[in-house]
Amino acid sequence: MGLYQNRIVVKVGTSTLTNEMGHSDLRSFDRLACALSDIQNMGYEVILVSSGAIAVGTNKLNMKERPSSMRMKQAAAAVGQCSIVFLYDKFFKDYDKTIAQILLNAEDIKQEEKKENLTNTFNALLEMGIIPVVNENDSVSYTEIESEDRLFGDNDMLSAVVAVLCRAKQLIILSDIDGLYDADPRLYPDANLISQIQKIDKTVYALAGGAGSKRGTGGMKTKLRAAELATSQGINTIITNGKTPEALYEIVKGNKVGTLFVGKM
Repeated sequence: MGLYQNRIVVKVGTSTLTNEMGHSDLRSFDRLACALSDIQNMGYEVILVSSGAIAVGTNKLNMKERPSSMRMKQAAAAVGQCSIVFLYDKFFKDYDKTIAQILLNAEDIKQEEKKENLTNTFNALLEMGIIPVVNENDSVSYTEIESEDRLFGDNDMLSAVVAVLCRAKQLIILSDIDGLYDADPRLYPDANLISQIQKIDKTVYALAGGAGSKRGTGGMKTKLRAAELATSQGINTIITNGKTPEALYEIVKGNKVGTLFVGKM
């Protein structure tokens, strides 16, 4: 079966949704909701994969730093997820849109019956013009928080899995960086942004640095893994800066934004 040409998965990271103090960045929520609502109004089906539950929960629980114990991480995730969904519901409602929450863990993807039911749920929501907001079920699935070999990995891989599951034409990963550079731009000011990658190989992986921001856990490596999975199924994948969600308009127009990883036909 082919890809849905008008179906887009957008992944947004913790660094986009929170400010340097760890508080929810309300302007980012608003601008993202506005852009995605506009894009849906253009005839696209939109799925949003959102991180941020543990970070937002950590702040709401007045913790000075991200918790280290499993039970406190899961508690923070449970509290933070409520806040995130509340904010999405509020801001999307301002643009006359309805959202739905979907929380996933690895078993939902691995078991064929669950996977089929999940696909049917996504399709039903999209047919009704509802925007699914997807996150890892961190308050239940401890393996997705702690394991070194997690299936998803800070929602980057989750977004690719969702894109493949829903047969989306395009995956857009909103990061804290403009795309993939030929060197770390935080260390080398003269680093150049790579506009297009045809094949993800060892040379490309060598360009990836370590972890992302102090509030998020995913770095460029996890995004490359996600792009590799998505492009292997023919899904074009773009990594760009989440602080400028207006770039989504340019992406749907086909203009060059960030780094495009070309889907293999």
